[in-house]
Amino acid sequence: MKDYIEEVMQNATMAAAEYSQFTQEQTDKIVKSVFEAAFDKRIMLAKMAHQETNIGIWEHKVLKNVVASQLVYEDIKNLKTVGIINEDNESGIVEIAQPMGPILAIIPVTNPTSTVIFKILISLKSRNPVIICPSKKAINCCSETAQICYEAALKEGAPEGCIQWLTSVTREQTQELMSHKSLALILATGGSSLVKSAYSSGTPTIGVGAGNVPVFIEKTADIPFSVEQIFFSKTFDNGTICASEQAVVVEQEIAEEVIEEFKKNKAYFLNDEEIILLNKVAIDETSHLMSPDIVGRPAFEIAQKAGINAPIDVAILIAPIKSVGNEYPLSSEVLAPILAFYVVDNFEKAINMCINLNYHGGIGHSASIFSNDDEKIKYFAMHMNAGRICVNTPSSHGAVGGMFNKLSPSLTLGCGTGGKNITTDNVSAKHLINIQRISRRRPNERFLRFDIALYLDENMKADEINKIYNRNF
Repeated sequence: MKDYIEEVMQNATMAAAEYSQFTQEQTDKIVKSVFEAAFDKRIMLAKMAHQETNIGIWEHKVLKNVVASQLVYEDIKNLKTVGIINEDNESGIVEIAQPMGPILAIIPVTNPTSTVIFKILISLKSRNPVIICPSKKAINCCSETAQICYEAALKEGAPEGCIQWLTSVTREQTQELMSHKSLALILATGGSSLVKSAYSSGTPTIGVGAGNVPVFIEKTADIPFSVEQIFFSKTFDNGTICASEQAVVVEQEIAEEVIEEFKKNKAYFLNDEEIILLNKVAIDETSHLMSPDIVGRPAFEIAQKAGINAPIDVAILIAPIKSVGNEYPLSSEVLAPILAFYVVDNFEKAINMCINLNYHGGIGHSASIFSNDDEKIKYFAMHMNAGRICVNTPSSHGAVGGMFNKLSPSLTLGCGTGGKNITTDNVSAKHLINIQRISRRRPNERFLRFDIALYLDENMKADEINKIYNRNF
């Protein structure tokens, strides 16, 4: 095993050395070729991912592949990632982009092919070789995706070894790769234990955090529209996007109207006994984490598994609960068409409930509000510890970006220090370059205004030092 990892890293290191000499034009041709190849195979790869993982809906995975290929490409195609990227004559500072080196891309089972496409594109755009480490449950579709991208890159003259992928995955291999001295960076998307392991490896890591996204339907909102958008988001690929809504919070004044609108859209509201049944299959009692058996599964299938007699055409299971915490299992993140539902007395209590949900398991990730009151939207945003505040948009699509807003489309959503990440950004190619700064000599007026005598011993001749400094300019 050690020889295999060493071979992978040697290939990546050699590719890094060669790729670092490529021009912007050469780099951009490679990236365009990879985008076109991945986009062309978007349907085949979506079907392959669904067949292998048995998670989500293949038609929705097609759209994920479109986002990861076309929208990401359109977002980064004009980005300068080679040579001088900024020059300021006044300050005398010139910024030069340099590649980081080999990148390890860890891929989640929920979005396998789309995440492979995305991480390959942003890595190649920044002239970094990439090593794909797939989930054990998605090796074949990830390998096929990487192969398609690699062949397209080679066609435009990319260095051999610029894209590599593991065809078998063990914990030991992953750990060895993550801590390898020649690895420059880890792009870690996956479960909390895997991301934590990446951060503990000693290699710089851009990771993600858990999403426990509250969505607040404020009383000025267009209620039918709000419910429609939440349905669109939470049923997309059966709720597998970490930015999907996890809990709906409504004010008492509009609660009945919201409930009726959800029922019109084929939501099934659980009673107390059914909530207990769903708790047992949705959340692990020991870890308090979602059960992998229900991730990305249809609502009716989950209901059957729990012994709940829901209609066959049910779209979302909704659990009205009173509070937040481990004693209320469904107040935690569940990547499936399941929603917690809270009715509160007023706006202030709604904000407090959203904060509690945010801190229970989604610090730094995303939050959502439907409202037509701009002041309340701003108040909500300022009280949420979230990198993305989605306003009047489906949070799955809104947080990922590029469809309902101008956020950079990304399948790696930073959660800031609250989520133990280094950034709150939608991660893209701009995060994968090192920037050199040429600093030319310039007088700094702020320094010249200082009275140097204030910083020196009274016996020293401050005037003479000032003369020397000023004479140099």
